Amino acid sequence: MTPAARAQAAIELLDQIAAGKPAEQALTSWGRASRYAGSKDRAAVRDLVFDVLRCWRSSAVAGGGESGRARLLGALRLRGEDPDTVFTGLGHAPSPLSTEEQAAGRPLDVNEAMDLPDWLAERFRKSLDDRAESTAEALRHRADVFLRVNLLRGDLGAAIAQLAGEGIAAEPHELSPTALRVTEGARKVNRSHAYTQGLVELQDAASQAVVDLMPLSAGQSVLDFCAGGGGKALAMAARMQGGPVFAHDAAPRRMVDLPARAARAGADIRLVHDPRGPFDLVLCDVPCSGSGSWRRAPEGKWRLTEDRLAELCRIQAEIMDQASQMVAPGGVLGFATCSVLHEENADQVSAFLDRTPGWKIEAQRQWLPSDGGDGFFAAVLRRGDD
Repeated sequence: MTPAARAQAAIELLDQIAAGKPAEQALTSWGRASRYAGSKDRAAVRDLVFDVLRCWRSSAVAGGGESGRARLLGALRLRGEDPDTVFTGLGHAPSPLSTEEQAAGRPLDVNEAMDLPDWLAERFRKSLDDRAESTAEALRHRADVFLRVNLLRGDLGAAIAQLAGEGIAAEPHELSPTALRVTEGARKVNRSHAYTQGLVELQDAASQAVVDLMPLSAGQSVLDFCAGGGGKALAMAARMQGGPVFAHDAAPRRMVDLPARAARAGADIRLVHDPRGPFDLVLCDVPCSGSGSWRRAPEGKWRLTEDRLAELCRIQAEIMDQASQMVAPGGVLGFATCSVLHEENADQVSAFLDRTPGWKIEAQRQWLPSDGGDGFFAAVLRRGDD
């Protein structure tokens, strides 16, 4: 496919997404139906689609409309690229721009430039003060690819060397002592021996930092209460010289790949469907808005509503209350989100302490995209010796 043909494919996919089809579903269906598209074509089309999704609002304003065509036009203008090199009408390229399209578009206002709905822009300012606009700007761009070095299989030096031998360049990152930022060859990671043999795992650097904040040591009884795919459970097991770590999720299907990942990593992960405790540490990486990770899942900021945010905050409080009952006296409740919003983070912790006597904060930290990784929040809450 030519670059212009890829642009036309992206336009058609953006129209499907605007009509309500999830981006991943639309891309998967297109890939299956487009046998002529090679792996590089599929990757390039995906990048085009996600670049527009991150700038969904601003691209529509700059392009003068809400169609996929207008949004791609706007995205090109925002990047300073000449649209006439794409909208040529040659072969499978988008048709040339009309006079009206050439004249369409206008400068962005402040919320449009942040690429947030107005209500969310206000939430960002309330939560982040003078870092609101820089955080929103970071979320308009692609995220780096990070790896976690599995210390059960080797160290950073061994991982960097093995990756380099497979055409993947990576460097240490300051957010975590186990974090590597991939600087070249990111698309090769999943096929590399370093990955398939368990030396490295794909995991954001700030997500690793959340685990670093937890007071972990070998011999503890530890539960990952909202395990999902199990990235934090695996990271905790590595900190504990292999585990065991008990893993639970309200939707067990999310953990379907975890046993194979644990075997590859040399970690002892035990799936539990009805955990009772007591545990020395219970980590709750709760469902949230995902506002700190919208670089990777940009649909989230356009599909989130105020009602859904309120529902998520209610669910988070319920999970904290439930999980806290499984913490042993003197033990720890770890609370984490990939959100940058106060109502999901510090406000949740304060509300929990207000309604639950006998607990205190030992540590609390917010990471923002400007720190290098995704936006994350974590708190370490210690239960009294009752």
